[in-house]
Amino acid sequence: MSEATPSGGKQLVKLLLEIGPLVVFFIVNGRAGILPGTAAVMVALPTAWLLLRQIPVMPLVSGVFVLGFGGLTLVFEDEIFIKLKPTIVNLLFATMLFVGLAFRLQLLQRVLGTVIVLTDWGWRVLTFRWAVFFVCLAVLNEIVWRSQTTETWIQFKLFGIMPLTLVFSLAQMPLINRYHVADDEDTEDKTETT
Repeated sequence: MSEATPSGGKQLVKLLLEIGPLVVFFIVNGRAGILPGTAAVMVALPTAWLLLRQIPVMPLVSGVFVLGFGGLTLVFEDEIFIKLKPTIVNLLFATMLFVGLAFRLQLLQRVLGTVIVLTDWGWRVLTFRWAVFFVCLAVLNEIVWRSQTTETWIQFKLFGIMPLTLVFSLAQMPLINRYHVADDEDTEDKTETT
């Protein structure tokens, strides 16, 4: 039990460090505006890395883009750069997944393979679904930031994108259960005989 507690504590710290930069952005943006909020998240991301010494692939790629587009936003004092970032990052993820599918590379498996074990076909279907979802997020981001106020766009990112991603992830559970590879080969033999 003593080993489980530090592990749980470490997972909590990891979660806080991963969502911390986003929380920092929303707090500073709410009090001082999008430019100071962008500057704050640019400081929070490297700080999270220094404390954690590891950032998962997707937050890392997104973080690099936040630093790049955040820098452009601050230098040119134009919020369009930070608004374009989600579109570009989502299209980049979608492109990587579609190209991986075309070349029969299971890129999603490389990211999630330690957590989920699926058949090759299961990985292909899941990868295709995520690629399409990333395209949808990119299109949705473009529609919202081009048609709404900056404050509405920021609220949409927090109360729209996050819940949508969670719902989409949960909607993949039937697929994951269907194509899940059993850890024990004996289980498979038993199911075939019954």
